[in-house]
Amino acid sequence: MDRDQEEIQFLGFFGIFKESLNITSTYKKIFSQITLAIILPLSFIYLAHIEISELLFGKIANNEYALDRTQGGTAKYARLSNILSSEWTTFWLFKIAYFLFFLILSLLSTAAVVYSIASIYTGKEVTFKKVMSVVPKVWKRLMVTFFCNFVVVFAYNMVAMLFIIVWVVSTGPTTAGLVILIIFLIVYFMGFVYISVVWHLASVISVLEDVYGMQAMIKSRVLIKGKSGLAISIFLLINLCFVGLHVLYDLEVVAWDGSVWGRVFYGVVCFLLLSMLFLFGLIIQTVIYFVCKSYHHENIDKSLLADHLEVYLGDYVPLKSKDVQLEHFDV
Repeated sequence: MDRDQEEIQFLGFFGIFKESLNITSTYKKIFSQITLAIILPLSFIYLAHIEISELLFGKIANNEYALDRTQGGTAKYARLSNILSSEWTTFWLFKIAYFLFFLILSLLSTAAVVYSIASIYTGKEVTFKKVMSVVPKVWKRLMVTFFCNFVVVFAYNMVAMLFIIVWVVSTGPTTAGLVILIIFLIVYFMGFVYISVVWHLASVISVLEDVYGMQAMIKSRVLIKGKSGLAISIFLLINLCFVGLHVLYDLEVVAWDGSVWGRVFYGVVCFLLLSMLFLFGLIIQTVIYFVCKSYHHENIDKSLLADHLEVYLGDYVPLKSKDVQLEHFDV
């Protein structure tokens, strides 16, 4: 982050990736520590969740298959029904527990990476101890922002569901109806991706500025204007890599019928690549924040940012709007 603030806005698709790689390689000590402490457990939980979910659901599928071929009213039918009820309860309790642990670790990793890059940006020394002392005080703000995003996504899906109901009642699977449905699905997907990008940027805002929750979402939407295409393209590429790793793990680990060592090898490869992807994605979204700030000519005073970041020994004090929007430059 040694570039002049006005130059950051000119970083394009490859420029953002290059800048993120430079940050990672230059400050690999602190990011390695964050990865070992938070991101590796995050990746492990995600991959373990896939494996365990597959095992639990496989048992459920087998018992449902047996139940369908068992005469109702018999002792065997009652026993299988009880087993299925217990297995479904276990399955959903596991899903809830996984979601909570994954959410907490993902928010903690976001707070750690964003705070670290902000410290690097100010030129201040950043240590693992300092980062970990600040993270617990920041993640609550990220949690509020996450729940606001959840509400937005829920409302968005409710509107989409209402449209589907109207579509079924009014047109249905006719030629014109199918065309309308395809157009709707394309628009829905674009809207969902846009909301996701806004939320990721809002997470960075929640750490570095004095707003969080819905206010951060609104500010993110304003800040991303002019760079939305760039942010969306990067978001899609990262998620495409994420999906690719998920598929690779499913094929070579979960559904692997070869040797145990083969499963272990692919499991370790997916684990390491996923950890790198999580870290790199967080660094990129923070760099995008600085690119957007520069694009809108909102200069960030490094001394004020450093002062706020150094308050880690007491209560965390985020940047106020007047500190991160000190002046608008004329171009």
